[in-house]
Amino acid sequence: MESHRLSYHKMEKEQKHEEKKTQDIVGTRGRTFEGFVIKKFPTRVVVEFERTVYVPKYERYYKKKTKLHARLPESFQVSVGDYIKIRECRPLSKIIRFVVIEKIKSALQIPNKEAK
Repeated sequence: MESHRLSYHKMEKEQKHEEKKTQDIVGTRGRTFEGFVIKKFPTRVVVEFERTVYVPKYERYYKKKTKLHARLPESFQVSVGDYIKIRECRPLSKIIRFVVIEKIKSALQIPNKEAK
């Protein structure tokens, strides 16, 4: 009876380990940003978003664009122009410090700025 129990738990543990291997899990923490995909690669995307920066000397604001590289899990279908949410994680490579969490809007749903 004991050996049956041990083998069952061992099998269960191995199954969990295999599931963890197949899933694309990266722990996230810290900051979250939303932006547009401007470039797409097989395992990563480049996300660009605008923010306003205050200049105390001139008492005015100006727009500044920021580009971030984010890892693209295999489960996501993302294309250029999509509006996505990314979240900070541990350093995955020299330039990748973020991971894609969700796709907010598809490029087809966003009206073209040039059409106006």
